[in-house]
Amino acid sequence: MSKTSNVPTTSTTEQPKKQKSKPVLSVIKDIQRQSRRHYSAEEKIRIVLEGLRGEESVAEICRREGLNTNIFYRWSKEFLEAGKKRLNGDTTREATAPEVQSIKSENEALKQLVAELSLENRLLKKNLKAEQE
Repeated sequence: MSKTSNVPTTSTTEQPKKQKSKPVLSVIKDIQRQSRRHYSAEEKIRIVLEGLRGEESVAEICRREGLNTNIFYRWSKEFLEAGKKRLNGDTTREATAPEVQSIKSENEALKQLVAELSLENRLLKKNLKAEQE
C-alpha cells in the first residue's frame, strides 16, 4: 500500500500567476512625491535672504532646512530676477480674487446705469419731438 497525500501537485510547466504591480522604484517615487515638503513664498524668501546675508554657508542653511542646494540656487535666481524686473517696472501686479469680484460688480452696476440712462434719453427725445409737433 502506498501512502498518498491530499496536497495538490503542480507540474513543472505550470507557473503561478504573477500579480501585475508597480515596480518598487515607482512606488518609492510616488511616496516621495506625496511626502515632499512644499515651501510657501514667505519661507522661500526667508531662506534665500539668509543665504544672501552670508552669515551661514549655503550648505549649512540647506542642511538645516532639509533642502537640496540646487533648489536653493534656483530660488535665489528667481528671487533676484523678480526683483530686477520689479525695479525696471516690467511687471504688472495681478489682481486678487476679491479685487476681480469688486470690479465685476462695479462693471455690472455701470452697465445697468448706462442702460437706464439710454432708456431715459430715448423717452426724453420722444417727448421733445411730440411737443415740437
